[in-house]
This record gives sequence, structure tokens and C-alpha cells, in this order.
Amino acid sequence: VQLQASGGGLVQPGGSLRLSCTTSGIIFGDNVMGWYRQAPGKQRESVARIARGGITNYSDSVQGRFTISRDNTKNTVYLQMNSLKPDDTALYYCTAGSSIVRSPTYWGQGTQVTVSS
Repeated sequence: VQLQASGGGLVQPGGSLRLSCTTSGIIFGDNVMGWYRQAPGKQRESVARIARGGITNYSDSVQGRFTISRDNTKNTVYLQMNSLKPDDTALYYCTAGSSIVRSPTYWGQGTQVTVSS
């Protein structure tokens, strides 16, 4: 199983980034896909998750600024991040699992997002 995340980088506060994650080795359409993040010295946290039918779940800290979506024909999940803040700086991980309420089963390698002027 591979989850390959991309799209991270350095952006100024207020800017936008779009993360992508392509998968192999899983039946993409059967999985709940998600994004987690971990900042230095902080616990890893769930950012957004999207169920098979498109139901989404966001953390309070990103609600209204981030949008998760999926393309089942491309085995890819996206995270559109707008109005970025320095507190969004973290390593972002793509995840896959069987339930939107349980911890993910599979994790990608992470892509770094840095928000700084």
C-alpha cells in the first residue's frame, strides 16, 4: 500500500496551497480518506476526512478554510487550503481507513507545509 502526498511548500500568511495524495494497493473507493498534520512539539491531529459517499469532517481549526475532496476515478484525495495561517505550519499526512470515526489504517510519508512571511 502506498499513499503519495504532494503539493506542500512555503506560502505567505493568507495564501493557498492544494495538497494531493495518490494511492495504490487499496480499493480507493472503499476507503475513508483523510489528512492529518503534526507540528513540531505538538500532537498529531486530524485535519479533514472524507467518507466513501462524500460526507466530510473537519477540525474546528480549519473549518471554513480547508476543503477535502476525492476523485475515485484517479484514486486521489485533495486538500485545498485557503487563508493559511502560521499555525497551519506542519507536516501533513494522507491517510486511508475503513471508518471515519476510527484511526486510519494506512499513512503516507507526509508533505511539509510552511506558512511564513
